[in-house]
Amino acid sequence: MNVLVIDIGGSNIKILATNQPERIKIPSGSDFKPEDLVPLVKEAAKDWPYEVISIGFPGVVKHGVIVADPVNMGGGWKGFDFAKAFGCPVKIINDAAMQALGSYEGGKLLFMGFGTGLGTAMVYEDLILPLEGGHLPFKLGTFESHVGNAAMKKLGKTKWKEMVYKTIEHFRHCFQPDEIVLGGGNSKLLEQIPEKCRLGSNKNAFTGGFRLWEKTYKV
Repeated sequence: MNVLVIDIGGSNIKILATNQPERIKIPSGSDFKPEDLVPLVKEAAKDWPYEVISIGFPGVVKHGVIVADPVNMGGGWKGFDFAKAFGCPVKIINDAAMQALGSYEGGKLLFMGFGTGLGTAMVYEDLILPLEGGHLPFKLGTFESHVGNAAMKKLGKTKWKEMVYKTIEHFRHCFQPDEIVLGGGNSKLLEQIPEKCRLGSNKNAFTGGFRLWEKTYKV
């Protein structure tokens, strides 16, 4: 089965299909809507054979349906019928959960994506558990408000790293994972990787998208 994976981000949409050597990036932005995405993806992937699609979405997804528009993009995502728009079966999952699935090697995995905000998800065997852990209260805000991009600019990288390490330990204590994968663009700024943690890769999002069609997962 040939799968087209679409990884939606606030700055870029990244796509890759089965057996294709290179991903394609498509600029998005704060006003980007699903009606913009569909024709751009169809055009970019016109030479790629695919029968089904996986979509990683930067927001809340329940039972394969987007339930709220993202805060950093345009509207119209909630309830949008991607299967009808693309004319093939589509599976939609939270983007952090898709990266978590692509990073999974066994046991109980916690994924923490440090980027614009904080994306979190867990995988245990056939269960994928998207989390909104970044929105949990912490100090005089949320974890996300202390480790996101805005916090880095405000605190400086040294203080920001201290908050990241504290956040990792809080999540480790709460969720008791066997392993933590640190993803997102800002995870590369960490010189010291805590015990039982490893750096992820954005490529894992595509691996997760392909895996979605290999068997049935509980999401």
